[in-house]
Amino acid sequence: ARPANKVVESAAAAVADIFDGATLCVGGFGLCGIPEHLIAALRDQGTKGLICASNNAGVDDFGLGLLLQTKQVRRMISSYVGENKLFEAQYLGGELEVELTPQGTLAERLRAGGHGIPAFYTPTAANTLIQYGGFPIKYDSKGGVEIASLPRETRVFDGQTYVMEEAIRGDFALVKAQKADTRGNLVFNKTARNFNPECAKAGRITIAEVEEVVEAGEIDPDDVHLPGIFVDRVVLGTNYEKRIERVTTTDASGGGKGADLGGARGKIVKRAALEFEDGMYVNLGIGIPTLASNFLAPGIRIELQSENGLLGMGPYPTADAVDADLINAGKETVTMIPGSSIFSSSESFGMIRGRAVDLTVLGALQVSSTGDLSNWIIPGKMVKGMGGAMDLVGSGSRVVVTMEHAAKSGAPKILDATTLPLTGRGVVDRIITEMAVFDVVPGHGLVMREIADDVTMEQVKDKTGCAFLVDDNLKTF
Repeated sequence: ARPANKVVESAAAAVADIFDGATLCVGGFGLCGIPEHLIAALRDQGTKGLICASNNAGVDDFGLGLLLQTKQVRRMISSYVGENKLFEAQYLGGELEVELTPQGTLAERLRAGGHGIPAFYTPTAANTLIQYGGFPIKYDSKGGVEIASLPRETRVFDGQTYVMEEAIRGDFALVKAQKADTRGNLVFNKTARNFNPECAKAGRITIAEVEEVVEAGEIDPDDVHLPGIFVDRVVLGTNYEKRIERVTTTDASGGGKGADLGGARGKIVKRAALEFEDGMYVNLGIGIPTLASNFLAPGIRIELQSENGLLGMGPYPTADAVDADLINAGKETVTMIPGSSIFSSSESFGMIRGRAVDLTVLGALQVSSTGDLSNWIIPGKMVKGMGGAMDLVGSGSRVVVTMEHAAKSGAPKILDATTLPLTGRGVVDRIITEMAVFDVVPGHGLVMREIADDVTMEQVKDKTGCAFLVDDNLKTF
């Protein structure tokens, strides 16, 4: 039986029984909502051979990156490597096992584990390396594949292929909340909620570190985000660093990043903004797609969905309003508009897979003439991870790709067939570059709908790695 009062005296005491080789479910998204004191205590304890299921591994010197520094982690189960160079280097160097998992699938695997569901079927990652297997989990010292992922079981429902994924259970879960009562009921703050509820449920022993502890009964039952039945220990943390990966701000007049955008990127951004229709729910990828929301046409209002758990994302904050607990999926500081809502990662991807999001705009490394998309890895060279991209493009909602027409080397990025691992097969509806706008038309391939006003048809053909048709009513932009 668990004690009536679940508060323990220190982070060190809370993690003392975590053993070598344990599987941990660790909350947080980037550096937002991470259990920083519990991670530091685990580092100091020296527990090794750990398997960590967490969306990512922080940065080189903070978050789970601390445990990578000391080589206490044997395997990461994550969706995103991102800018953590140590994570990427240890993986490519054969020092770390990495099981890359689509972000929504990871959230659902954790949720399923906590809810007693051993496995489930998802459309995410069908017809990709995740389904087929063979993706390197561990390299050997010579760059060969020592451990490869196994093929997934599949089943067809209503003519569509679904991939079976198994639940994740952890020996322990380490999570972060804003407030707890002595019975372990938790309240999260803004987008620091993210993966924390799913991780808490998936742990056989769940340890929550919090910024405030109150007596049982002081939290209104309607305000409890996670019931105490899922929590075994509570630790009161102090002196939180709450480091922010990308502090993004606007000036007091509202002039934001992207206002003076020019060149090829500016042309793409401004054309992409014309894809938005009034009332749309839209998910925008990092970079060019996110900038497009700065150029909405008059009278157009959209709601931005950020997969880390925010609907109704607003502009960047002024410098005095930056909040480490309020970020977007690109780890940038943001604000909320009236009518916004906050939710967990599994709820976020439920919206996405359930086709409640009308439009996804994201970048790409390569796109094929039949709408195949590659945007998450260059094998052996660059490992960013798929993040939420596989979930977004596998949902069946409209997908628009925004990218520069050719790579920095001059090589075409629009091809007959992609040469990089797929994010999704046949998922792209439209491609917008600084040179042209193409639609992917089933049975016909690419059809050019628009051409930039500063290029010729021959220039477009020269930079495109496949044939395309031209609309009889070709427009310029």
